[in-house]
Amino acid sequence: MSHLIAVRNLHKSFGKLEVLKGIDLSIDKGETVVILGASGSGKSTLLRCLNLLELPTSGYLEFDGRTVGCADAGGRVTYRERDLCELRKQVGMVFQQFNLFPHLSVLDNVAIPQVKVLGRNKDEARKRAGVYLEKVGMSQKADAFPARLSGGQQQRVAIARALAMEPSAMLFDEATSALDPELVGEVLSTMKQLSNEGMTMVIVTHELGFAYNVAHRVVFLHEGCVYEEGSPGEVLVHPKKPKTQDFLRGHQTFSLPKAEFSSVSPLTKVVG
Repeated sequence: MSHLIAVRNLHKSFGKLEVLKGIDLSIDKGETVVILGASGSGKSTLLRCLNLLELPTSGYLEFDGRTVGCADAGGRVTYRERDLCELRKQVGMVFQQFNLFPHLSVLDNVAIPQVKVLGRNKDEARKRAGVYLEKVGMSQKADAFPARLSGGQQQRVAIARALAMEPSAMLFDEATSALDPELVGEVLSTMKQLSNEGMTMVIVTHELGFAYNVAHRVVFLHEGCVYEEGSPGEVLVHPKKPKTQDFLRGHQTFSLPKAEFSSVSPLTKVVG
């Protein structure tokens, strides 16, 4: 596989607070990468840097083999508005909050961004909106307004809206954290389907069972650095480093396939 997104020596500071401290990370085409870490470790900041919603203080972002932005003689990168727009067309993002327009129907929530950003005509945008609503199981709610939907349904509409822009990659920032527990599964199921279909995805989540069963790779951040990474089995079941072990001790149990039960590290509790 070839890299689709990569960051090199990425730093991000807010005033005197340095949040990211030299991140090197590559995401391959078709790969699902889950980012874990304690609160304040830099997970969401890293995710927002991957589509330049936050501009890096220093370092490089590469997309599909090309460096985004222009570097001066001193290595400082500047980003033109067209650089930002082109990248964000290719890298969709789903947030904790759904951010749907309350005065628009579900169909129009998915269609209007296509018209405004991609320049599609309204009929074509609505047709594509219907296709992606069907994909996330929300076509029957096309004429409903957001206030009439559950949180899980609203988040699935938000995913359809991002997919309708036909990006090359999707970023998910704690997409289930604002949902009631009984609604989490329907959103995770949609995300798993996208992963199975080969969508490149980077996901910040605390849903460890989802990470174990869906991710190709798990990256654990600590104090703004990549602290440990590897396969889900390596990071979640047999973590090598103490901060990762401490993090897993403090989290809820999660399910593993039956075949894994005999080799589970004592640091990781599981349920069948």
